[in-house]
Formats: sequence, C-alpha cells, structure tokens
Amino acid sequence: MKVYNTLSGKKEEFTPGGDTVSIYVCGVTPYSDAHLGHAMSYIIFDVIRRYLQYRGYPVKYVQNVTDIDDKIIDRANLLGVSTQELAGRYTAGFQENMAGLNVAAPDIVPYATGEIDGMKEMIAGLMEKGFAYAAGGSVYFRVRRVEDYGKLSRRSLESMRAGARVEAGEEKEDPMDFVLWKAAKPGEPSWESPWGRGRPGWHIECSVMSLKYLGSTIDIHGGGQDLVFPHHENEIAQSESYTGVKPFVRYWLHNGLLQMGAEKMSKSLGNLITIREALEKYSADALRLFVLSSHYRSPLTYSPEIIAAAERGAERLRQVAQGAAGTAAPGEELAAGGYRSRFVEAMDDDFNTAQAVAVLFDLAREINRADEKGAGSAEARRVFTELAGVLGLTLRGRDRQEIDTVRLLALLESVNRMRLASGLERQPLDRLPGDAGALLERIISSRNLLRDQKKWRDADTIRDELAKLDIILEDTAKGTVWKYQR
Repeated sequence: MKVYNTLSGKKEEFTPGGDTVSIYVCGVTPYSDAHLGHAMSYIIFDVIRRYLQYRGYPVKYVQNVTDIDDKIIDRANLLGVSTQELAGRYTAGFQENMAGLNVAAPDIVPYATGEIDGMKEMIAGLMEKGFAYAAGGSVYFRVRRVEDYGKLSRRSLESMRAGARVEAGEEKEDPMDFVLWKAAKPGEPSWESPWGRGRPGWHIECSVMSLKYLGSTIDIHGGGQDLVFPHHENEIAQSESYTGVKPFVRYWLHNGLLQMGAEKMSKSLGNLITIREALEKYSADALRLFVLSSHYRSPLTYSPEIIAAAERGAERLRQVAQGAAGTAAPGEELAAGGYRSRFVEAMDDDFNTAQAVAVLFDLAREINRADEKGAGSAEARRVFTELAGVLGLTLRGRDRQEIDTVRLLALLESVNRMRLASGLERQPLDRLPGDAGALLERIISSRNLLRDQKKWRDADTIRDELAKLDIILEDTAKGTVWKYQR
C-alpha cells in the first residue's frame, strides 16, 4: 500500500509504527452549521479508516472539537448566549450530520476546553527549552529556533516573514512567532495560568491531544489542504520541539477543497451548502459517491446536477443490492474475485476511491447481466456488498417522494437551460421547496411558458423526462394536470 505524504511530496510505502494505526484528524470549530466542505473531508477520512480496517489493521482514530475560538466568542456574543451553549449546540448538530452521512464516530473526541491543563503543561515545557516566551500576558513560539520550519508547506522563513504582521497589542520578538496562550480580554472566557488569565491558541490544542491520546509519533495526520499552513506547520514545530522526537507524523494526508464556482466553500465566504440542507435533498450514498468519485487530493466543484447524477448512480447500486440473487448450475456462477482484487489495487494506490467506485459500478453491471442470463450471482452480490461497505455506502432505499425530489431538481435545472435559450429568466435553485409536488408545479409552469412560445420540442422533452419518472402530464382545457402512473 502506498500513500501520498504531503511532507515528502511523493507516494511512500505505508508502514505504520506499530500494530495499531494511529490517526488524528482535525475536527470542527462549532460556531455554525457544518457544510459540504466539512462533509468532504470527513467522508474521505472515514473511508481511509474503513479501508485500513478492511486490510486488517486495528485503527485508533482521534478527532478533536475546537470549542473555544475567536469565531465562537464573536458568534456567542452576537446571539447573546454563552460560548459553551453555542459550541454544544453546533457540536450536537455536527454529530447528527456525521451520522446522517454514515460517517463512523471517532474512537476519541477530545474537546479543547477539556485539555487546558495539558496545554499549559506543554507551553511551560516549551518555555523551559527556550522555544517559547511570555510577553504582555501571552506566550509565543519562537519560530526561528526551529531550523526546518516550513518543511511541510515548503516555504522559506524569509518569504513567510514578508507577509507577516504584528497585530495591535501583540509584543512578539518576531512577526513570524505564533501564539500559544492568549492573554484574556474583558468579557471573554479565560483560565488561570502562570502567565495570567487567558486561553489557548489554536495550534497548541491539536499537538496536546495527539500526544496525549496517540503518543509522540502518530501514523496519519489528516485534514484539508487549507490546514497545511499555518496550522499543521505549527503543530510540527511545537510538537517536535517539545518531545525532541522526529517525526511527529509519519504520513501527512490532505484532502482537496470543495469549491462553489472558483472559490472554496467556507463559512467565512458564506458560499456554502450545509450538510443538513444537502441531506434533506439527497441520500447519504449520493453525497458519498459525489465525494468519492474524485481522488481525495483533487479539488471538487459543487453543482446540483453532479449530485443528482450521483443520486441516480446510488439508486442503480441499491437496485443491485436489493435484487434477488440468481442461482445456477455449478460453473455458471459469476466470479467476483477479480473485482475485489481491482478494488484493493485501486485503494492501495493512495486510496484511489475514484477507481474503486468505478470497480463497484463495473461489478454492478456484471451482476445485472448475470441475472438477465440466468447465471448465479449470490457470491458476486456478497462481494458487491462487502466493497460498498468499505466505501461507507448504506445501499438503503429511499421513499418515492425523496427519489422524485432529487430527480425533479435535476430536471428543473435542465428546464432552466431551456428557459434561458428561449429568452426567459431562469428559476433560482436556492430556497426551493423540498416537496416533490411543489417542484413539479414549477416544472409544469415553465413548460407552459415554453408552449406559449411554441417551443414544442422543449415542451415534449419535459413531458418525456417526466414520463421516465412515471409522472404523466395531461393538457386539458382547464390547464395541465399530472398523475403518477402506478
């Protein structure tokens, strides 16, 4: 098995340090609803964990919760609630989202506010070794004391220093030094420390938690590519300086970012689709296929059409899983061992889920062909279910209205293109009702406008597409009515 290590910039043979693979993945900062960008990262590392277990490795998986942070404080003040209440509310929502996506719960979920003593201990140790210093009630890390600082992000200190700045009230020795302990501000949550009341900086918490729960060297540290610098770079610096042990992490894995157009999807930019909203429209399997059909290190672009296509793919897989296995005479059973081998080969090559998903669809197609010919497919279906499970697919059916809603959303986007081509304005896809009937009325309304313009071909195309969903249109003197064809 080979994995791409961000630190070396190349694929390396995967050799864990012990019998159990230790994984640390940076968790959420719960100040608002989690979005699909979060879903992308946690689905990816969920599959990596599942695959390692499939290959026989015991795994210990830790994922933190940053429940104290500037953004949490600002949002809590805006809403007039405590930081504890705000973080608790959104952490619970995030955990519900993960369950909805069939993402397995971490083995350990430490909270930043529960690890304050460990952070103060580590900061004190760094000060004793000369890697940190107190100034103005805060404590900073001396970046220039670390000779190989920048090795993860491949940045030189001088290039980083050119863009660094000292904020008002900071008393750094060098603009590149980063904060380990923040002096308390009026009205903010704070804790007692040898340097005065304050709270931890962002980077220190992950070092403390990974050291406490996984040891001085961990096998895999994961997160989005936006965390490479400064967060993960600073984790390396402070962890290796504190323990004196290198490497802090054997394999750094970073997933690509989800984009909405040309920009990454993020809370700060406000260009996001929340996981809750996505799960109201699409199945967990569709969202997982959307993410896993690209390589985890590649960027991913959101569009309703792409996820709708993933939903259709998920439905094909469900039909195979739920179909009756054919029986046949000896020698006529569909052999599936080759598909398992191809799946493992793909995943062994830096967790290439795109190829693994392709193998799953190839096997699904062969099972359907075997059923049509009357060949046996029982063993092939067992392999199919086994491999789907490694990808975290539930293969559970959805009720008819849910399926119709997904397909109608995709059709509505096609209808919008017809409207634009005919000089009509498109209908916005945001804030659409989730009810299939309401969506259908919008499609029928657009079809009537196209009919008024004598766009008969477009109108017939819409009617034919609806017929594929078992929805029959009847144009009557009182208008267009629809019904299901049972």
